[in-house]
Amino acid sequence: MGLHKILSIIALVLAVVGIFFGLLITTGDLETLGEPGSMIDNMMYVAYVIFAITIVLVLIYVIKGLFAGNIKKTVLSLGAFLAIVIISYLIASGTNLDLQPFIDKGLNVTEATSKNVGAGLYTFYALAIFAIVVMALSGFKKLVK
Repeated sequence: MGLHKILSIIALVLAVVGIFFGLLITTGDLETLGEPGSMIDNMMYVAYVIFAITIVLVLIYVIKGLFAGNIKKTVLSLGAFLAIVIISYLIASGTNLDLQPFIDKGLNVTEATSKNVGAGLYTFYALAIFAIVVMALSGFKKLVK
């Protein structure tokens, strides 16, 4: 049996389970929202199960793909990504000057939170610039050919 058929059967079973939880087990309506046994509560359980199955399947196929392909390229790419994240974390400031506008509004923001957000932004900027440069070089190579 092909992978597509298996995934289609799994999707059908999950849809039936969702209908079962959504229609047959519910005891309340909008007034009982968030109480045990409410429709939203039961549908969240189904969402958690589907999310867990998705994560497990993605991890299985990623690990399977790692061992089937070129591991050296994968490790180098992962190392380059981690290097960008570490450099971004090191150059992020997280000083009190950055926090003052948030503290004035009554938000509980620490220097560690500020540093993590700054590192995330620097990582995003670096990866975005890298992607733009790679796309531009690829387009330039196609024009030259």
